[in-house]
Amino acid sequence: MTQDAYIASAIRTPTGKAKGVFKQVRPDDLLSFILKTLLEDNPSVDPKMIDDVIIGCAMPEAEQGLNIARISALLAGYPNSVAGVTVNRFCASGLQSIAYAADRIRLGEADVVIAGGVESMSMIPMTGHHPAFNMKVFNEDNLGIAYGMGTTAEQVVKKYNIKRGAQDQFAFESHQKAISAINQGYFEDEIRPYETIVQSYDSDSKQIIQKSVTVSQDEGVRFDTSIEQLSKLKGAFHVNGSVTAGNSSQMSDGASAVLLCSEKALKLFNLEPMARFVGFAVSGVDPKIMGIGPVLAIPKVLKQCGLKQYDIGHIELNEAFAAQSLAVIQELNLDPNVINPLGGAIALGHPLGATGSIRTSTLVHNLNRTDARFGMVTMCIGSGMGAAGVFENSQ
Repeated sequence: MTQDAYIASAIRTPTGKAKGVFKQVRPDDLLSFILKTLLEDNPSVDPKMIDDVIIGCAMPEAEQGLNIARISALLAGYPNSVAGVTVNRFCASGLQSIAYAADRIRLGEADVVIAGGVESMSMIPMTGHHPAFNMKVFNEDNLGIAYGMGTTAEQVVKKYNIKRGAQDQFAFESHQKAISAINQGYFEDEIRPYETIVQSYDSDSKQIIQKSVTVSQDEGVRFDTSIEQLSKLKGAFHVNGSVTAGNSSQMSDGASAVLLCSEKALKLFNLEPMARFVGFAVSGVDPKIMGIGPVLAIPKVLKQCGLKQYDIGHIELNEAFAAQSLAVIQELNLDPNVINPLGGAIALGHPLGATGSIRTSTLVHNLNRTDARFGMVTMCIGSGMGAAGVFENSQ
């Protein structure tokens, strides 16, 4: 039996800068909050009928280890009968979780699955607390595996002749689009404000001051940035490099969750679908130029879905680096007008394993806001991969 899988609800926390507003918030607390809120937003759904909770996490250790999907579901008050599994495809983990959930529904094995992602880059560093590479990766044939992400971006700059000015312009526009979206309230439907306690030290009284803060907006958007400021930044990864902190994605903290249902479940719980899951594809590339991954994944998923590039009215192309985003746009001749209309990770942040789910949430809400029929979420992935998922507007 095959059936369609629909997104009935998609929400997220605001995205905090690493060592920023969520620096003292555990990732399992962020995730359990969003899982609990997802059910509160959909009170007609019987929690006992949730078949699984599938959560992406790129560095599943320490505070976000021990199967954070299952633990967070229990912390959110889900019934013991609701299972949970954590998946890792690095930067595509959140999108991969949605694809896995949709596949279970489409195969007729489930009717209600929650998918999403979580990452605290404040608490768990980029490669984890104790990276232990196999020494074979340092052989010439495998060296790309050991490359840092910034180094791969500089490799893309060289191979695809991406100019520094174009990178800074792309970064500036990411912030400007995000600012416009914030001012127009476009993120309000997807963001659920999170209340946290912020500690600071008062040097006069020599006391630690605690205050409650409600976070309702993505922290990384720079309202005062300019091309002039961006152009003054030095290369962050190579002495003479053009990839800077300003034209790279921000390390971030955040969580997101998506409620996926079969048509039968939609009717049972009287839910209106936001979008239909259409297809998902992954592909591998040379790890040394990992940022180019979407160049292979996008045509692959379009062929799978029977669509053409011009059918896609909104593309969430994750901005790991301006350099790789520009290379992808250049190689596929993508329409810049449909790329990240509300800004991307350079402005809004990139909490690794949560990003795919966050970008999906932004996409489906904007599809419902516009006349676009099809949308796509796509990203490059560490170690040399690309992923792309296609969704159809249901409203």
